This record gives sequence, structure tokens and C-alpha cells, in this order.
Amino acid sequence: MAADPETPLAGEALLRPVRPGNAFEETVGRLLQTIRLGVLQPGESLPPERELAARLGVSRDTVREAIKSLSDAGYLVSRRGRYGGTFLAEPLPAHTGDHLRVTRAEIDDVLRLREILEVGAARMAASQTLTSAEREMLWARLTDVRGASGDDYRRLDSRLHLAIAEAAGSPSLVTLLAENRMRVNGLLDQIPLLSRNIAHSDEQHEAIVIAILAGDCEGAAAAMLAHVAGSASLLHGFLD
Repeated sequence: MAADPETPLAGEALLRPVRPGNAFEETVGRLLQTIRLGVLQPGESLPPERELAARLGVSRDTVREAIKSLSDAGYLVSRRGRYGGTFLAEPLPAHTGDHLRVTRAEIDDVLRLREILEVGAARMAASQTLTSAEREMLWARLTDVRGASGDDYRRLDSRLHLAIAEAAGSPSLVTLLAENRMRVNGLLDQIPLLSRNIAHSDEQHEAIVIAILAGDCEGAAAAMLAHVAGSASLLHGFLD
């Protein structure tokens, strides 16, 4: 593809290996950066899957899932045949977060507070001696979100996170987390639900709840940290 002389350097900077733990979400975020920062132009082709996988340090399956998700969201199109491949859509979708008028600093503020509150809530919940009813409620909230439809997912996801805060035993924490969650959901509502991200979130939710029920404070905190980091990658990718 034709490219500006600086494009290879920009591409190298953006398409660098992702951090482990949230490979799908970070791959989506990196591809969105190359698109929205103009490293690639509408109508130009992405590098081949094999090259992207090698540069990002992920499997070709992960690259394929990320490309499919961005195709579903209208950013990419696939063409078959001799001159086939994956190309940027013409035109690209309108910037998802344009009407929000949020800055990167504002997004960072919401997400950093979320990390402080939710990682702390998971660690504290794991330190508590939960009653049978509390343990059953936590597992029920997990089961609900795992079976949620697209329309109900955000609501039931929020309810699980609030249940974790309740299990931490601090009403003040629940209030603060609920307020922050409203801000987080305001951002999440502006980006598409990606089926692979939901499946990954379900796995992370289960790891968090199992660690809490096992009394594993550091395991619960680490699992929650990985979970919120995945959401942060997608939000920055779509909204920055």
C-alpha cells in the first residue's frame, strides 16, 4: 500500500507487542489507534494477519477475532479474491465518542478511580467471612451476567460489580463505586458490545468471584485489575 514515509515508524510504535492478560481488547485498541490516528487511510489494507500477529505478539485467532469485531462495528471490510484482504472502510464510522466531548484526561480520571475502587473492593471482599446467603448471592449475580442478553448485559454487569462492593462490607464504598459506575457506563454505552470481549469478561468475572469465595485477597485483586484494564483498553481505543 502507498504510505507516507513516516508511516512505517508510526506503525511500528502502535503495532507493538500487547501486554498479556487482555490480548483481544488490546489488539482491538491498537488497530483502532492505527485507524483513527491516520497511520492507515480509508480504503487502505491492513497488514496480513500473520504479520499483525507477529508484531502484536498474539495468536492469529486473536487477530482474526479483533478484525471481525471491528468489521462488525463498521471500521473494516473484508474482500475476497486475488486482490482481497482486510481494508479500512470508506468512509470510516463517525468517531464513536464525538458527541460526548470527553478528553483523554477525563476518561483517565474515570478509569483510574474505577481501578482504585473496584480492585480494592475485590481485595476487601475476599478478606471477609461471608455468610452462606452472601456467597450464594454473589454466585447468583455472576450466573445472571453470564446468561445476559445484549440488552441486559450492562445492567447485570453493573449489578455484579456492586455485589462485590457489598461483599466488602463498606456501605460508603458501595456508594462511591455506584457513582463511579454511572460514569463508567456512560462511556461504555458509547462503544459497541463485542462478543469476544463479553466472553473474556465472563471468564474474568468468574476468576474474580472464585478468588473472593476462596478468600484469596491478592488473587481477587489481580483478577479485577486485569478485568478493568481490558475495559480501559477498549474505551481508550474507541473514545480517545
